[in-house]
Amino acid sequence: MGGGAKKKGEKFIKLEEFYPIYSDVKKSKDTGSFEDFIECLKLYDKMENGTMMLGELEHILLSLGEKLEREEVDILIKECCDPEDDDGFIPYEPFLKRVCAGPHPEMYEDW
Repeated sequence: MGGGAKKKGEKFIKLEEFYPIYSDVKKSKDTGSFEDFIECLKLYDKMENGTMMLGELEHILLSLGEKLEREEVDILIKECCDPEDDDGFIPYEPFLKRVCAGPHPEMYEDW
């Protein structure tokens, strides 16, 4: 498993190896649902308008639950977040929809 990485400490797995892992996680009842995640992020929605501070989202991803590495957080934000507004807020629902859909949602339509 792994190999082909350009940076030290970075590993890749083949898509064929990823499918069974993703399938198990998707079927698992231990992982939160989209609605569970929405409820959690509402706690950070100070203006009750569907937005939260990007910095708070970064903090959550870096320090709560299954902590992510800084590089992983940067990738998630780049690929899944809408741009932050002038005050540093992002809409969290589109972010969660993209994250919960997985890396290539079209590949899992028949799962």
